[in-house]
Amino acid sequence: MEARDPELKKELDATLHARRELGEEYDSALVESFLGKVEERIDATVDRRVRRQVAEQRMTAARAPDRQQSTDTFGERFGFGIVTMILAVPLSAIGVANAGLAGLVVTWLGIVGVNVAHAAHAWPWQQRRSRDTGSDWS
Repeated sequence: MEARDPELKKELDATLHARRELGEEYDSALVESFLGKVEERIDATVDRRVRRQVAEQRMTAARAPDRQQSTDTFGERFGFGIVTMILAVPLSAIGVANAGLAGLVVTWLGIVGVNVAHAAHAWPWQQRRSRDTGSDWS
């Protein structure tokens, strides 16, 4: 018999040695004593594993995306606005060249729409709703 726990193997050997010395009338007491020691070892192992698993769950919960701070910074919004304004010039020219005033209006409605959509993810009620749905697209 190869035991994983050498101390438990020593306890079993001691119990078997005591049984030989004391006789069969002490069998139940010796078995109960040994089983009590085995139960203590199992409880300690299970307790250690449960503590480790709870600690891992707490670490995972602490790193969860729900608890992350807002990544929307002024620099991100400002940069996005600058990029859309730079792109607005050639897009406006293309819109006017192809459709006149109507093309210019449609181009600027698109630019405004893109900026509003980008800013919408920073609105507090939008963040709350995206967290409540549990969507991966937020």
